[in-house]
Amino acid sequence: MAKILIVGGSLGGLFVANMLLRQGHDVTLLEKALGSLDGRGAGIITHDALAVALRQAGAIVDATLGVPVTKRVTLDKDGSTIGEMEIPQILTSWSRLYQLLKECFPVERYLQGKAVKTVTQDSSSVQVSCEDGSKYEAELLIASDGIRSAIRAQLAPTIHPEYAGYVAWRGVCDEAYLSSNTLNTLFNNFGFCLPNGEQMLGYPVAGSGNDTRPGKRRYNFVWYRPANEDQELINLLTDADGHYYPTGIPPLKVSWKNIADVRKTARDILAPQFAEILEKTASPFLQPIYDLLSEQIVFGRIALMGDAAFVGRPHVGMGVTKAGDEAMAIAQHINNLGATPEALAAYSEERLQLGQQVVARAQYLGRYMQAQGAKGNGDSTTLKRNADTVMAETAVDISALLAQGKAVPVTTH
Repeated sequence: MAKILIVGGSLGGLFVANMLLRQGHDVTLLEKALGSLDGRGAGIITHDALAVALRQAGAIVDATLGVPVTKRVTLDKDGSTIGEMEIPQILTSWSRLYQLLKECFPVERYLQGKAVKTVTQDSSSVQVSCEDGSKYEAELLIASDGIRSAIRAQLAPTIHPEYAGYVAWRGVCDEAYLSSNTLNTLFNNFGFCLPNGEQMLGYPVAGSGNDTRPGKRRYNFVWYRPANEDQELINLLTDADGHYYPTGIPPLKVSWKNIADVRKTARDILAPQFAEILEKTASPFLQPIYDLLSEQIVFGRIALMGDAAFVGRPHVGMGVTKAGDEAMAIAQHINNLGATPEALAAYSEERLQLGQQVVARAQYLGRYMQAQGAKGNGDSTTLKRNADTVMAETAVDISALLAQGKAVPVTTH
């Protein structure tokens, strides 16, 4: 049995912590936030590999995982359907996955308020000092502490998130608030709307208390909108009192003026079903979209995983699945080679290029999302062709493409 430290108590950290604990290792997880993380994030698109990772982490995967959908639809500005496609999927939420994984992990091993200050290593161990004065030592450290990773900042200070040029407005709206028209034409589907240079999408997820019963669910939306970095993004990340949040504005601090503006724009350019959802969402929030591409994910006895290693734009819909895959790879190599640098090197050999391919695939989808809107110019034939492409490529399982090194198409549309 080896001592292993996990830094980051979100989904990726819980995946790998549970898997290694089930192998018999002495696992301690360090999370900088205090209190429950439950409720962070919104919708999550599941893939078969995600269910495999959940089971390997000890979670029970059954019908309560999420909301099943069978069809994708694209709506025109007037609310009519301009495209349909059969793609069955289970749509879940960040909260549901967090609950499943957190319940598997012993509470006494999940330590909060542990912001990592420094990390060092020698030939036999890794040493961690936290800002509260506590210190920890282990044979390996797995860093899953997100896009602003404190571990990565020390080990690879030249790797930074790069702004992609647009933001995602997000939120969830209670099913009970919506009109019959929106319920009948959109709610039970994975829906899209494609204004020029923008993209709105959404799908049903569980409601309060992870309730998946009809009438109790919510509709999760993500609206991608361009925002230049110099002026528009700064305005969006500034609250109503003039405070600027350069690394991301807390959801409840988003300016009411910006929310009012985005609701008005929704009425002007989106299908009325999506405009209604945005109007009736209590607290829409926004996230700048970033790329994060690491050239190295293992440093001796320390490994990066999840968003600490790679961040692909959400179009690819595989962020949590990727973290689960990485956790399984780490666990497998530690099982085969022990808690050693050799095990982490084997993980890097397996996952480094795959992570880079996911980022490249997400960049392709983001560029195409912007280009297709600009090319549409209201031409119905072009818009329908673009709708079919977007529906076919967004948030689908690309595991087979990754295995073949074809996650990014050779030719673009």
